[in-house]
Amino acid sequence: MPKHSIRAVTAAAALVCLTGFGPSPGGGASPPAQPAGPSQAAPSRFVPGPCPKPPEPIEALSGARCGFLEVPENRSRPGGRTIKLAVAVIPAVTPAKPAQDPVVFMAGGPGADTFDDIPFLVGSGLNKDRDLIIMAQRGNLYDRPNLACPEIDRFNARAVGLGYDSQQAEQLMVKAVKDCRSRLTAEGIDLSAYNTTENAADFADLRKALGIPRWNVYGYSYGSNLALTYLRLHPEGIRAFAIDSITPPQHVTLPWTWASTAEGIDNILEACAAEPACKDRYPDVRRTLTEQVRKLEAHPLTLNVAPPGGGKPVKVVLDGGALLNLIVAFTPRPEDLPAALDELSNGNPQRFAQARAAGSVQKVGMFAHGLTESVVCGEWAPGYSETDVLKAGRKTYPGWPDTVLAQVPQLPFQYPACRIWNVPDRAAAQRLPTVSSVPALVISGTFDVKTGASWAKDVARNLSRSTSVLVPGIGHWVVPQSPCAQSVLASFFARPTAPDTACVDGLKPKPFTIIPK
Repeated sequence: MPKHSIRAVTAAAALVCLTGFGPSPGGGASPPAQPAGPSQAAPSRFVPGPCPKPPEPIEALSGARCGFLEVPENRSRPGGRTIKLAVAVIPAVTPAKPAQDPVVFMAGGPGADTFDDIPFLVGSGLNKDRDLIIMAQRGNLYDRPNLACPEIDRFNARAVGLGYDSQQAEQLMVKAVKDCRSRLTAEGIDLSAYNTTENAADFADLRKALGIPRWNVYGYSYGSNLALTYLRLHPEGIRAFAIDSITPPQHVTLPWTWASTAEGIDNILEACAAEPACKDRYPDVRRTLTEQVRKLEAHPLTLNVAPPGGGKPVKVVLDGGALLNLIVAFTPRPEDLPAALDELSNGNPQRFAQARAAGSVQKVGMFAHGLTESVVCGEWAPGYSETDVLKAGRKTYPGWPDTVLAQVPQLPFQYPACRIWNVPDRAAAQRLPTVSSVPALVISGTFDVKTGASWAKDVARNLSRSTSVLVPGIGHWVVPQSPCAQSVLASFFARPTAPDTACVDGLKPKPFTIIPK
């Protein structure tokens, strides 16, 4: 695996972002948050400067043009303080004259380190023919201020040894959120300003500050939510618009996550049933999954397991909630899921236990949990309650334990956390469809258990010049995992109204892992 592996989500990390090539080892801490005080400088200007220096060097940054975009922290408060957002312009690799319209990338999360995605973007050919522009969304790593929450990272590391939905886990999570909020607000940070509308305005200002007449947009996961908001509010200057693993603004609420998660899991199980070898070896994976969720929730396993990257064994608790959330975090990978469940049902929990142990190794201070909480609590949680989440879970998985169904997949204890985070309700401003005639490409994977593929249809219907691509057997963040999707994306940016999607025809999921009986 590459050093910059796509990350698996642990408890309390963002729902839609950190995707599934496997957990990554711990790294260095982020720079400390630096409050940007009041400034007399004109807002929204680009200031050249050195490129960030990640703990694991990123080769593409060696030839990049970097700096900060200075923007108002809260555009509704004229004369207020400004913040600085890290920017990198990575040049095209083509020896000929590159296209004049670059690609700007909008990362998932919310809260993920955008710069950590650069190796995947370059490896996927995003800067083959045109420059690639990277900007860390407000509050992210390398920004000033940085809304990292080491308190939550430390909780996540400890949580692997607790029941996923236990009272102790909730108490520790809520305390971590409270401690982080208190620290950030003491630094003068306006948490209400870290939202999708402001994020979108930042990108609109970036295009103008860099003097770019037209550019192309590519966003995945939460970045698709942000991109759709950007297209709705700031359509000028967008030549072509591509989104991957769609998080539709008009639908994303916390109860929504249950239907989205179930769709991806169902597609994996149905693909196994459609593959003769998998069906013969694992004749009823769906029943096995339900049995194991129930069994582990009633009688959790406590084990000492070494993390995948090595090191001393750590205590892990494997219960029903942990089992489900490991599946949602793509650990194990979809092609290994039937085998892992079969092993578990026969008394061998090693694959799941080791995946759980991976959460004990955290990159402390690298993830902007503050942005996550502000977006989730302001945009996804309002209008619904813990009861609504439980009802949605029961509808999706009737017969599963309520203790599992009461927690949003990937976002446990979010309502108690939001009561602490206490940002304004922005649902009415954010839960709106985007209607546009800009040429668009909508990419989904059938095995996506974070943002179910069918939700892209409603988005595409409102994009009158859109092309939809469904890639079989691929999970969250399709392009880096699929050479075909990379080809389609490249052809789309070359010819936005006539992309070549022929490679999708005939694609099949990877064969499932078959273990001896």
